[in-house]
Amino acid sequence: MGFLSGKRAFIVGVATDRSIAWGIAQAMHREGAELAFSYVNDKMKERVEPLAQSVGSRLTMPLDVTVDGQIDAAFELLKREWGSLDIVVHAVAYAPREAIAGSFVENTTREAFRIAHDVSSYSLTALARGAAPLMAGRSGALLTLSYLGAIRSIPSYNVMGLAKASLEANVRFLAADLGPRGIRANGISAGPIKTLAAAGISGFRKMLSRVAEVAPLRRNITQEDVGNAAAFLCSDLAAGITGEILYVDGGFSTVGMSFPQEPETP
Repeated sequence: MGFLSGKRAFIVGVATDRSIAWGIAQAMHREGAELAFSYVNDKMKERVEPLAQSVGSRLTMPLDVTVDGQIDAAFELLKREWGSLDIVVHAVAYAPREAIAGSFVENTTREAFRIAHDVSSYSLTALARGAAPLMAGRSGALLTLSYLGAIRSIPSYNVMGLAKASLEANVRFLAADLGPRGIRANGISAGPIKTLAAAGISGFRKMLSRVAEVAPLRRNITQEDVGNAAAFLCSDLAAGITGEILYVDGGFSTVGMSFPQEPETP
């Protein structure tokens, strides 16, 4: 029996089998959770439904997090089908492509700022509002995904870094507000992983190479690394943890300085 047996989790943000959210879904399925999935449009539905079926899920639904009516409809469906909910995984982030390349000052428009914060941060609050009634009387858990760009400047990450900083503050305020109801809120700050979303960030390949060179573990992290950490944070094993951002990045965020590696002598 897995440590998520009897739990029901709503996974928001799976795009492909390379999504971090899919790694989380796999880990939660392995640990016994029953899963539901959302997809943002019909194109993504064709990708998400087969993945959902592969982990025994029969519950998928459309959900554009910028549309309040779709958020309401998603939780109404979960209420009809399940009656209650234990876990929400928020793996949603977006900024206009032109805003996550080149100069931060020149490319951060008012509209790009609005979109990045609406999709990447506010949506967590909106999902929490919908989920809270279904978590009443249960040990609920909200989980989101952040990145080091929330607290450090990262080349080309630009306005997305500001949105992730907002998201991390969001976690703390949700934890404070919902904690008395028995609902926890946490985030994972994952190291870079090759995903559909990451492909839009200029210089991402260089980022992967640099992290693997500098991180104490001397490698990039995997979907499995993040998935395992997420499953733990959303389980009763982490019942005393809330309002936290857990770094799953091979230790990269702990390094203050590094020197070029000396070539090994034969």
